Amino acid sequence: MGWGTIVFIGVLVVLGLYAASVYNNLVRLRNRFKNAFAQIDVQLKRRYDLIPNLVETAKAYMKHEREALEAVIAARNRAGAAADKAAADPGDPGAMKGLMAAEATLTGSLGRLFALVESYPDLKANQNMMQLSEELTSTENKVAFARQAYNDSVMTYNTARESFPAVLLAGALNFNEAELFEIENEAEKEAPKVSF
Repeated sequence: MGWGTIVFIGVLVVLGLYAASVYNNLVRLRNRFKNAFAQIDVQLKRRYDLIPNLVETAKAYMKHEREALEAVIAARNRAGAAADKAAADPGDPGAMKGLMAAEATLTGSLGRLFALVESYPDLKANQNMMQLSEELTSTENKVAFARQAYNDSVMTYNTARESFPAVLLAGALNFNEAELFEIENEAEKEAPKVSF
């Protein structure tokens, strides 16, 4: 075996080790953003669990607002289904866009519900309603923090997969671009206002 063959084998080994290193880094970063999405999922599930209690409490006072209450429950159900789909594959851009749209609808429905609650002084003073509203506000803040951590992880992953030389391997190794969890409409970036 000549020096040319030894150098060629050495270069192949170095390239193979480098490719393995790139692959392992991309796997680590993908797992990190999937874990970050799992934290969002926990908070969204908590939010979805609070909403039926909130609606039930409001229902006793808001007998003539059935349509608004039903809209909140329908939006909650759509958002829950979209969250389940996104949780199954946080790297799927379609699932993330579906979740963002469903969350925007839910946030809008909750905002309309809380605007209506303002018209019902007895409901605003209800201890259960105040406690649920406080828990919902706390959960909204946790969702925002979890979303920020997720988006930071996605940015790190996307930057790594788009950087040279990883970009040469990422597509071939099925490391697709991950979608950020952003709120498109400026009005919807605000959490529903809950104040009693």
